[in-house]
Amino acid sequence: MTLAVVHSRAVTGVQAAEVTVECDLGPGLPTFAVVGLAETAVKESRDRVRSAIQNSGFEFPARRVVINLAPADLPKAGGCFDLPIALGILAASGQIPASALADVEVLGELALDGALRPVTGVLASTLAAGKTGRSILVPADNAQEAALADCAAVFSVSSLTMATAHLRGQCPLPPTLASADPATRSAYPDLRDVRGQEGAKRALLIAAVGGHHLLLSGPPGTGKSMLAARLPGLLPPLRREEALEVAAIHSLHGAGFDVRRWGQRPFRSPHHSASAAALVGGGSNPRPGEISLAHGGVLFLDELTEFPRPVLEVLREPLESGEIHIARATRRATFPARFQLVAAMNPCPCGHLGNPLQACRCTPAQVAQYRGRLSGPLLDRIDIQMEVPALPIQDLQAAPQGEGSEVLRLRVVAAMERQWQRQQCRNAQLQGDALDRVCVPDDAGRQLLNRAMERLRLSARGYHRILRVARSIADLENSADLQAVHIGEAIQYRRLAQSLSA
Repeated sequence: MTLAVVHSRAVTGVQAAEVTVECDLGPGLPTFAVVGLAETAVKESRDRVRSAIQNSGFEFPARRVVINLAPADLPKAGGCFDLPIALGILAASGQIPASALADVEVLGELALDGALRPVTGVLASTLAAGKTGRSILVPADNAQEAALADCAAVFSVSSLTMATAHLRGQCPLPPTLASADPATRSAYPDLRDVRGQEGAKRALLIAAVGGHHLLLSGPPGTGKSMLAARLPGLLPPLRREEALEVAAIHSLHGAGFDVRRWGQRPFRSPHHSASAAALVGGGSNPRPGEISLAHGGVLFLDELTEFPRPVLEVLREPLESGEIHIARATRRATFPARFQLVAAMNPCPCGHLGNPLQACRCTPAQVAQYRGRLSGPLLDRIDIQMEVPALPIQDLQAAPQGEGSEVLRLRVVAAMERQWQRQQCRNAQLQGDALDRVCVPDDAGRQLLNRAMERLRLSARGYHRILRVARSIADLENSADLQAVHIGEAIQYRRLAQSLSA
């Protein structure tokens, strides 16, 4: 037999398209060609494959070897095609049975000695393979990640020799079982560690209930970063569908997904020197940025006003749509980006405006220029804006008070369950008819909201966000009706935006 076919995958965004690796051994001078829109890393596989086959004790055929990666119009990148190319050559030359490759998909990068190195995007590839009914052969370092999909038989191999022994039936491998444990709450710090700041804690709890974006403004050292780091601990573990989506995104980044983080909500905190591409993602072979890596969890932007304004403006679309679309000359990719934004900033350049413990040295013009780094449309998309005042020394020395994250999380879970039963989404995601049906204030609440619209000059987006936040407050209190007291508290969380944009 001079022709063999091996099934593999090429990852585009969070999707994995099927790639058919066709290996043909023809007459003529010994050559080795790879066609099918292969990028540099794939073309370099010729030398890796040749050395791996020979160093594993097999014979590399002294014939004209042509590898076709179909479909031809789909770009292929990375070293994940090394193992399927090597197995295709061995099958075409009769060194392993070609029939053994019919119902299996193969991924893996080869070392020169035939050992297998991990690759990215294994989880997305396994999910796609499960839909076809095929099993999948992956490097040992990727096996636990692939097994999380729980939809296809995953075989873990550490070398080309082990892979061929399995396919020959000489040493069949057992399917790899996922060993990831449910997320543990100890992974997150406790909200009870934050001294004082009861108002900010209340705002954090409401944000957790409805999935609302949150802005914290206050002098340095008032606990803004501590509060943000404790938001994931108030949220329940990810549902299986959400956890798979989060793991699939992280498997495209760096060394892959850490199975010890299974079910835990991401917490991403990029430095203020990060570029727009670092937040959004990109590259010739698009990879997710910090926005997508925070999907299902929290994106914390500390020192918000220190980020360049063009960088902050890239947040506006994903805050509304929950998706990131990346378009390049030869590739397009869409990554999910439904996250909770928590931002922290100082009230002025010196940080002490309104601080009774230390005088502010900034002029009004400096304060206005500092706050002008944040655009009105961006602030309008942040549901809750909260001032975090400086604490007197007595509050810092007092023993921790209030309920801990475990107790508060139970209240959040109960409120989220009410939302799910009522509208199948969190309150921050309410749109259109669902918003009009769910967020209906009583007469007193409607009058209060009308007066706030006139006095605070709120936009239509601000109007709807007040209704969503008020609905979350009502859910937290297990109230079916949207009352004036809920509307009033929600309005208070919009006043900071008016002062910042003034």
